[in-house]
Amino acid sequence: MNIELNIQNKKLELIQWLSTLEDSNLIEKIMELRKRESKDWWNSISENEKQAIEKGIEDADAGKLNPHTNARKLYEKWL
Repeated sequence: MNIELNIQNKKLELIQWLSTLEDSNLIEKIMELRKRESKDWWNSISENEKQAIEKGIEDADAGKLNPHTNARKLYEKWL
């Protein structure tokens, strides 16, 4: 709970600071940062990664799933 309060306080601090900014270059840099941070990760991955994810979703939708316990048994020597 304390961490959440700290984050909220930092947000308020930033809002107050932003409301007093007069430097348009700095404001533009902040806007660019905001755009970069809000990009959809889907657009930044390769086509192969997208296809693998879509295949996994199709398999899951078709009920082709393995329980976690089976996966642990299969890969336990590397875990």
